[in-house]
Amino acid sequence: MHYPNSIEEICYKDEHIQKVADEIINKFPGYFNNYIESEGGTTVDDESIKKLAEHFGNPHKPKKRKINIKETYQRLINEHIIDFKKDRKKYLEILDEEALEEYEDDPSYFKNTALRNQCPIIQHTLQNKQAKELDKYRAAFKLADPGELLDVVNNLTTFANNYKSNSYDSKSFEKIENIEELNFSELLQEEYTVFGVIGGGIKSHFLYKLYPNIFPNRSREAIWALWYLTNKKTFGCKQDSEFLMIDLKNNITQQNYFYPYDLFGIYSLKIYRMLKNEAVKNDVKLSSENRFIVLDSFLSFIAKAHIDEINLLKQRVADDGYGY
Repeated sequence: MHYPNSIEEICYKDEHIQKVADEIINKFPGYFNNYIESEGGTTVDDESIKKLAEHFGNPHKPKKRKINIKETYQRLINEHIIDFKKDRKKYLEILDEEALEEYEDDPSYFKNTALRNQCPIIQHTLQNKQAKELDKYRAAFKLADPGELLDVVNNLTTFANNYKSNSYDSKSFEKIENIEELNFSELLQEEYTVFGVIGGGIKSHFLYKLYPNIFPNRSREAIWALWYLTNKKTFGCKQDSEFLMIDLKNNITQQNYFYPYDLFGIYSLKIYRMLKNEAVKNDVKLSSENRFIVLDSFLSFIAKAHIDEINLLKQRVADDGYGY
């Protein structure tokens, strides 16, 4: 069965989107508390300590640790901003419109030097020989036409710059409630994708590194996190959760690496507003320029908190490159 953008039509209905958002609202407080209590997953939260005590037959209820929410939240935000900036310069150099124009004389150099050796996400993927599931990606990259790669990266950069100049306003952007207002749907078109090489994950990562205030990072962890934030519900979808891809034949469950970026953008904004409310409530500084950096940190935390179950569901990875 085929659905537009590899997702069921119901997922674009306003009523469906509202149901998904309502469930996220319900699950958010628990995950946010764990995010703070575990300091972004670096320590054991109070609930986990309690379960460990019960497991080992400790009759005494463990004392609840005192957590300074303001200091902890601010530190987590600042740490993720620093981490985000570590390799950002490399992306800005590659995704510079003037630099891309110069590559038009030698697209092969762009592919084999700029992307293969200088682009962190692609370089890491190609060099990770231990992950056999990436063999298909390496094969696809090897066969990819240099001119097509250059054109697609150019298209993404042009879209991002035009969006920032002509469509973006920080205050009104945060208030967007529907896909039409967000205006990300153009990114689903073929001219922004190279089959097996530049799919939803890498595409969004490029945009995120350019403008983290506008474009959320639709990473693997982010899609898994949405599955947990929606309490694994299907909301009327016939083929299980919209955030999963289930291969019954091979008994494999993966995050939906086809998940449309416009839908992801709407849910990202809604979750960001929740994170911002927590910042305001606790007198934490959260600049709109770093809007989706804190979101990336939060979603990554949720996925990592469930990593054992995720690995069990995946069992044997069957990624075809769309996730990159």
